[in-house]
Amino acid sequence: MSTRPLRISVATLLVFSCLFSIASGEERPPAVKSVVPGNTAFALDLYSKLKQEKGNLFFSPYSVSSALALMFEGARGDTSAEMAKTLRFSAGEGEVAPAFGLLNKTFEEIQKKGEVQLNVANSLWPQKGHPFLTRYLKSAKKYFGVSVSPLDYQHKSGEASRTINAWIEDKTKGKIRDVIRQGDLDAATRLVLVNAIYFKGKWASQFNPKLTTKADFSLLDGGKTPVSMMNQTGKFRYAEIEGSQALELPYVGKDLSMVIILPSDVGNFGDFEKRVTGSNLDAWISQLHQAEVSVALPKFKGTWGVKDLVKPLQELGMRTPFSARADFSGMDGTRTLFISLLRHKAFLDINEEGTEAAAATVGAITMSALPIVKTFRADHPFLFVIRENTTGSILILGRIVEPNG
Repeated sequence: MSTRPLRISVATLLVFSCLFSIASGEERPPAVKSVVPGNTAFALDLYSKLKQEKGNLFFSPYSVSSALALMFEGARGDTSAEMAKTLRFSAGEGEVAPAFGLLNKTFEEIQKKGEVQLNVANSLWPQKGHPFLTRYLKSAKKYFGVSVSPLDYQHKSGEASRTINAWIEDKTKGKIRDVIRQGDLDAATRLVLVNAIYFKGKWASQFNPKLTTKADFSLLDGGKTPVSMMNQTGKFRYAEIEGSQALELPYVGKDLSMVIILPSDVGNFGDFEKRVTGSNLDAWISQLHQAEVSVALPKFKGTWGVKDLVKPLQELGMRTPFSARADFSGMDGTRTLFISLLRHKAFLDINEEGTEAAAATVGAITMSALPIVKTFRADHPFLFVIRENTTGSILILGRIVEPNG
């Protein structure tokens, strides 16, 4: 056997891309109840590592978790144990993939309603002739709905790269491009796995473009930058919590919402981020109540990535899967596979009509007085999540600290 490392590449989109390498030598099922909180905990663990970079940050935790769950199906021994611990998979053996299958069906049902566009797509691109195990491919198809398209990396790696990039671009409506770079795929490649998420939804209560005005947005360094600030007043779920405000903006159909957490002290945004844990996020969202709110939200459009996630995941404890000691024998029956590259890219567009992404205190109202109107003015850095409301699955997590950045 050749001692030259062989590669498997995996991509999740909004977008997440990962390479494997071959080295020598209404009552939700219990599993779903377990996987969703675990996914949220992992999302915030990963955020804690990525937030160290400056500037805006937004990514799709579900895209990352979903693709890693597909890899987890083929992991064994210490590799499986490390992945389960890092990814917060507490479901029993054999329950993770079925749980993701149920979540994917939830998203499919939302897509079928036609009120928002929510497309989750998975694909496997194996090297022609490489003997991946039938049971692994069957599980991937059953629970993750993957399409399997063999390619010839040994002789046509450039053509393979273009084919996969075209699939990614198509599934994300042209928003995510060129994830596979020149040199990523070569004769050693054995598999490329891609997960793509595309979301586009209109606000249930849209902003009137005529009310959009120029306003100053306070930056972390104390400076200010002019932004296009959208404005509206209406009834929204709102809360005042621990020196912050929380606001939920639902999309048409009410299946998905954006929840914005706005700290009152712009000078201590770093301290605020440290308080964003899974339990706190759940507690904050649980306190949301209907109120009359005057909302000001900056328009935003941008791309985050392409980011390599190997180092952040290693820092979270997932080391063996990226080494020659990895055991992904559940994929092809050998112990020669390991992950050599993990990549993510995201696109986000927030405007008066709604959101597009390719990659959350009650005022007393009486008949004898005007309603108490709360003011939610996002003119300084804030954190947001886009979540599916039935399961609580976080599709997008991020912060906006420079709307024009």
